Amino acid sequence: MYGPLVCAYMGDTIYEMYVREYLVKKGITKVGELQQSSLKYVSAKSQRSHLERLINSNFLTDEELEIVKWGRNAKGTKSKSTDIITYRFATGLEALIGKLHFDNKDNRIEEIMKFILGE
Repeated sequence: MYGPLVCAYMGDTIYEMYVREYLVKKGITKVGELQQSSLKYVSAKSQRSHLERLINSNFLTDEELEIVKWGRNAKGTKSKSTDIITYRFATGLEALIGKLHFDNKDNRIEEIMKFILGE
């Protein structure tokens, strides 16, 4: 229905919402501290790390791995803050979250985010 970059665009928003809610619920109340703490989750480097952990733990289904590859291989813009491989892995994770959202698989998004956030 939507292309990989549109799914990644939506997935980025959903992913960040989960992270922000998690940090606020942890009791962090200062915006600067929230911003700094969020970098452990929302930077391309951290997203790549979380994706690799999902993959190495066999947490993702074969279908989900295909979505990650679909998102990772999409032709998009280049990142100014990280290397292209890391950026594409992060895009793959975001595309997965977005695609699951568009497929009304919000329960699976929650499972993935709980894994990432260590809940």
